[in-house]
Amino acid sequence: MIYILSSPAAEKGPLSIPNICAIAKEKGVPVFVDAAAEEPISPNIHIAAGATLVGYSGGKCLRGPQSSGMLIGQKDLCKAAYYQAAPHHCYGRAFKCSKEEAMGLLAAVQQWYKRDHAAEQREWRSWLQSIEARLKPLPSTTFEYLEPEDLSNKSPRLRIHWDANVLKITGTELVARLDAGTPRIIIDAGTGQRPDRMASSVTIMPYMMDPGEDRIIANAIYEGLTKPGHYDNPVVPSGTPAPIQGTWAVTIQYPRGTGEQKFTIEQSGNELSGMQNGEIYNAKLKGVIHADQIELRSNMQVPGNTVPWTFKGSVQGSSITGNVHMGEYGNATWKAVRA
Repeated sequence: MIYILSSPAAEKGPLSIPNICAIAKEKGVPVFVDAAAEEPISPNIHIAAGATLVGYSGGKCLRGPQSSGMLIGQKDLCKAAYYQAAPHHCYGRAFKCSKEEAMGLLAAVQQWYKRDHAAEQREWRSWLQSIEARLKPLPSTTFEYLEPEDLSNKSPRLRIHWDANVLKITGTELVARLDAGTPRIIIDAGTGQRPDRMASSVTIMPYMMDPGEDRIIANAIYEGLTKPGHYDNPVVPSGTPAPIQGTWAVTIQYPRGTGEQKFTIEQSGNELSGMQNGEIYNAKLKGVIHADQIELRSNMQVPGNTVPWTFKGSVQGSSITGNVHMGEYGNATWKAVRA
């Protein structure tokens, strides 16, 4: 079977969904399209393009139970999948959703075709406009509306830009403040970093909001931008950068288990680049070193999602020790020795 993650890019080029489906059909190979967050419009665009199976999340735009899902397409393959899941004693039994969730998903599908989707889009946009109106009087603020590119997470978004030199808080600092506030507010990652990248932004997605939450969000952002508190610029150690060019054997102590990796680092003054050879996957490294303090970043492409790595540490001769942050995958400690 061929698996395709649906996206605007997957609709274009020589390996578009229709082209892959046409080639696969000649060879008798089924094609599964992962359309988890898309609108399940009828007639189905992926089935029309030649897909054999299409999967949807029940808990995304269908607004059904979070752990439910829907598989549509060729009947014999859907039946084969059914026998791999509960109530049958096969691979999927451990991942079953309850009978209540199955009926909840059925109700969500039925309700989908009764909902006024155009009215929803207008309501979501009105919430963003309400947030914009609250923040527009603040100095240096500008506003950008981002339109959805396809059926996935189909909703406008509002990106709020400002100069942190004027409002005294960066986008990343504002995101952390909202996350730690009461009520806790989670928004898209912000931009802006002291002291040299003070052009800041945050992005608001109304897709998961309820009526009235636009005022809560607007007030919380307004509070953060008008009463930011005090943030110090990071202290940059002075002194000659430690020489770390070369190959390093890296040991990562995860919360459970140990990983062995290899770094190959190029150095030009304070600037660092190179390769991260992980336990299974690889990534490009970029970073800086000030005196004996090192920071390396990478984005490791793995199936399903990207793992962001931020290594921070101290250099002592031929060894480095420190901490590593892996985004949603948590924190670990690391040490490296010259190979």
